[in-house]
Amino acid sequence: MKYSRLTKEQFEEMKQEFINFLASQSITADEWEDIKKNKPEVAEQELDVFSDLVWEGVLNKVEYLEHFSANQIYLFHITTVTIHLIAIKVEHQGIDLTTRKGYAWLQTNLLDESVNIYTSSKALSDDRNKDIFALIKQGANITKGELYGFFDKMVEN
Repeated sequence: MKYSRLTKEQFEEMKQEFINFLASQSITADEWEDIKKNKPEVAEQELDVFSDLVWEGVLNKVEYLEHFSANQIYLFHITTVTIHLIAIKVEHQGIDLTTRKGYAWLQTNLLDESVNIYTSSKALSDDRNKDIFALIKQGANITKGELYGFFDKMVEN
């Protein structure tokens, strides 16, 4: 397995897609029930293959990620070959960027001397999706990139 197995909830949400996946392998509903009952290791393999296919589809489309911690925000823009990073670090005691109050403080105090903004870029490895998945496993979330765009314009000026 290249990524991670989907959760039970994710499988529930993708029930029809999973049925189509099984059908593409000529596995009927009755055969699937039989496989689950009599060949659990084969069922596990099918779940893993489907999970990897779903992850590949999702990761292929990812352009932006965000990761928030108490005193830092990491904003990523991912192209086909490069990851661009904008990092915002707050060195002000008592500010927690993961809370509404802390984030509101940042919005009104962007130019405060305790707010530092850094940029960086690096080449992706040969497996772009694996690089993106590693960031997601560390807590990054897929976004549309509005926050990245805001800070990118700010950094340019």
